[in-house]
Amino acid sequence: MNASSDRTAVEALRWREGRLELIDQRLLPSRFEYVRCTNAAEVAEAIRSMVVRGAPAIGCAAAFGIALEARRRQDLRPREFHTAMEVAFKTLAASRPTAVNLFWALEQMRSALTKHRDDPKSAAVRLTEVALAIFQADLETNRAIGRAGMKHVPDGARILTHCNTGALATAGHGTALGVVRSARDAGKRVSVIVSETRPYLQGARLTAWELIQEKIPVTLITDNMAGHFMSQGKVDIVIVGADRIAVNGDVANKIGTYPLAVLAQRHRIPFYVAAPLSTIDLKTANGKAIPIEERSASEVTGYAGVRWAPDGVAVANPAFDITPAKLVGALFTERGVIKRPNAAKIRGLFKR
Repeated sequence: MNASSDRTAVEALRWREGRLELIDQRLLPSRFEYVRCTNAAEVAEAIRSMVVRGAPAIGCAAAFGIALEARRRQDLRPREFHTAMEVAFKTLAASRPTAVNLFWALEQMRSALTKHRDDPKSAAVRLTEVALAIFQADLETNRAIGRAGMKHVPDGARILTHCNTGALATAGHGTALGVVRSARDAGKRVSVIVSETRPYLQGARLTAWELIQEKIPVTLITDNMAGHFMSQGKVDIVIVGADRIAVNGDVANKIGTYPLAVLAQRHRIPFYVAAPLSTIDLKTANGKAIPIEERSASEVTGYAGVRWAPDGVAVANPAFDITPAKLVGALFTERGVIKRPNAAKIRGLFKR
């Protein structure tokens, strides 16, 4: 069964004959290959090593990782099966700390497992069904986010985005790029300015590639060019995604997002965040409580086997930064748009 049904040029992850296949995003755009995963540990490593990335896609992958492990362990006795599944949950939970969709998906899978914990074979069937449902729900959610957000995209808009928030980062369609796609599909003339997104270059390698596949006009800039283009009147709106949103509206997203929000405010350019409700962490009061992943120094000292920094230099490499809610003009979700998000408005989303 193929888990992907979105009409897009990109399938970041797909379920094929009891296996999870992931586009190896480390190789794009020079090579296009799928990595096959058959158990939870392989999925966790794929998440940790950035084979798959993007908060919604990570959540989907983790759900499939649990399903894979249940299928692999379904012939064990119930107690042994339970022990093996606990290891799988812990392994996947430790793969990346900031993207809350990962933990949301694991909670959904754990809830399903609890109802079948004494019958491993039934658990394996049910967990596969739930993983596929999470995947399909994310796809439908992204389309709904696109419909809600595109209303705020004027015809002819020049949209600045950061990192990758398209089909590569989700089950399909995308969040911030999903808004772009929806606007294009509605007949609006749009173009995109993509920041490189140092140090891992998700913008240069992934977003630019994805937009070319979609035949959406795209211009690539380095991260430190954004202010210049804003000051020249060449940016109309900024749309980004999120890896975790605190209940007060503070946004954790790829490092470099916060300065874009500050620059947008300085130049009176709307700054929007597109994200599903599963990215909102109601247990986290504000951005200060969001854990920030620190990644390998090698991502900063060089790239693709080429080192440009001197040996012995100290390196800091936080993968995310926090954009305060007061800099967010609106939050696009599958349940509509909230302007100037705060705790009351965000809690209200979950009551709609």
